Amino acid sequence: MEQLPNIHPGEVLQEEFLLPLEISAYRLSREVGIPQTRISQIIKGKRRITADTALRFSAFFGNSPKFWLGLQDDYDLEEESNRKHEIFKNIRSWL
Repeated sequence: MEQLPNIHPGEVLQEEFLLPLEISAYRLSREVGIPQTRISQIIKGKRRITADTALRFSAFFGNSPKFWLGLQDDYDLEEESNRKHEIFKNIRSWL
């Protein structure tokens, strides 16, 4: 079965929020009070969404901080699983 690509939360931010709402990274950065470079790095997949950023995004977009952290956690877990697949495959279950 073909595995779907792991989607970074920055791609979700860009495609599901910024583009449809016609909000630039610069405007988002001004509205939530963080540097535009941080927003740009998140969008490019070069930076994580931290608890601070999740709280700011949730206040601005009207969703929960757990939504943003959940996206980040899912991304991180899949990345780690892919990187260490052989290690995890060889671990026997205790139960």
